Amino acid sequence: MLEEELTQRLEQAFVTQGGQGAVVIKPLEGCGDSFSVEVVSELFEGAKRLQRHKMVNEAVGDLMDGIHALSITAKTPAESTASEQQ
Repeated sequence: MLEEELTQRLEQAFVTQGGQGAVVIKPLEGCGDSFSVEVVSELFEGAKRLQRHKMVNEAVGDLMDGIHALSITAKTPAESTASEQQ
C-alpha cells in the first residue's frame, strides 16, 4: 500500500538511530492518493523551510508518481515541542 511505503521511506530518512524523530501521515480527502505528512527530525536543524521540503521530497522519490497531493510539515524536535505547548 502506498501509505505504508511512504511511512517506511520517511522513517528511514528522518528517524535517527536513537529513535529521535517522528513521522505522521494522514490521508486527505479528494481525488487520488493525497496525504498530509508531518515529519519531526533533528536533521532539519539549520535548514530553511524550502530545504526541509526538498529533503522530504527526495526521501519520497519515485512514490510521487502515485501521489496526487502531498502536504508537508517539517519541524525540528524543539519546534514540535513549542507548538504542542501553545
